[in-house]
Amino acid sequence: MATLTRTNPLSYLTGQLNDLKAKGTYFRLRVLEDEQAPICHFDGKRVINLASNNYLGLTTHPKLREAALLAIRTYGVGSGAVRTIAGTMKLHMELEEKIARFKKVEASVVFPSGFAANAGTVSAVLGKDDFIISDQLNHASIIDGARLSRAKILVFNHKDLSHAEEQLASVKDQPGKKLLISDGVFSMDGDLGPLPGLCDLAEKYGAIMMVDDAHASGVMGRNGRGTIDHFQVHGRVDIQVGTLSKAIGALGGYVCGTRDLIDFLYHRARPFLFSTSHPPSVAASCIAAFDVLEQEPERVDKLWENTRFWKKELGLIGFDIGGKSTPASETPITPIILGEGKLTMDFSRALFEEGVMGTGIAFPTVPEGKARIRTIMTATHSKEQLERALEVLARVGKRMGILGA
Repeated sequence: MATLTRTNPLSYLTGQLNDLKAKGTYFRLRVLEDEQAPICHFDGKRVINLASNNYLGLTTHPKLREAALLAIRTYGVGSGAVRTIAGTMKLHMELEEKIARFKKVEASVVFPSGFAANAGTVSAVLGKDDFIISDQLNHASIIDGARLSRAKILVFNHKDLSHAEEQLASVKDQPGKKLLISDGVFSMDGDLGPLPGLCDLAEKYGAIMMVDDAHASGVMGRNGRGTIDHFQVHGRVDIQVGTLSKAIGALGGYVCGTRDLIDFLYHRARPFLFSTSHPPSVAASCIAAFDVLEQEPERVDKLWENTRFWKKELGLIGFDIGGKSTPASETPITPIILGEGKLTMDFSRALFEEGVMGTGIAFPTVPEGKARIRTIMTATHSKEQLERALEVLARVGKRMGILGA
């Protein structure tokens, strides 16, 4: 019998990858070889790290390390099952109770990731007869959750309360639930969602109010309680989503709200139902992280001290750091807007060769023409490290014609 030559059905992907290479936006993953720290080694090169979400330096905090090691010795390395079968450990319940107390809500539920928390919650609480009114720049996990819900999606211009109200008003007489949703901190530009105004609109039109606070958890509000605390809109946001993967220093996401909301998600949120629960070490380290937030508020203070210095100096050098072609950053996320994708990726690579890790971000993560280097401050950066990074940014920027001579 003749042997048939099989044609690769995925060969079209090679063409798409070649297109990325031609545009200059193709990348390879950089590999971290030691701790996630202000200075670390990627691909064998020592660099100042301006790309990490480790806002408070908790990935290496002694209390989190100790909690993780103790949990491994006590409970082992894995939970062994999904939460609804045999994988709910006492540590998981302790973590959910701690988060609820910290966020000043009735209850919370932990998900495998922040992405799963958003996607799983939106798709669980809404159906095809409902409506989602969503900010234009909301995170991809919100967009995917909205699509999975099969609800009708209405997008309003970024932070535009008048347009949000127009969208709500257009469906106010339609049957079905309405969900108004916004990021608390927008991850690419670092600006804040207009939560007080959005809460007013949700109350006026009887909509469910939902906020994704991933980049505000541990950063904004008292002891890092988030934008709900920052804007003092406690009790006005029905669904709060947060992450355990950024300032908290570990892994996972969570949803906060009423006891009924959380019990419903236990029954209907598919990422919760079909994902093995967190390893004991992760749950224990997250519990320890919330203790640190309460006990060491100076970490948040230092984060903001570094943030103010960084924004001021970047602006003085002459970079576009938002407020011109994009919203102005109000958080430790500070983009350096370059616009063109290839230039951005070339700049990122040149910075890396000079010892600065600043990741280039281009389409489709951001719109065409809005490519940028996204820089993120942490509480553990020293002033000397930041001054060195600024010197490299200025020198490479001038050499590449991004800045004036």
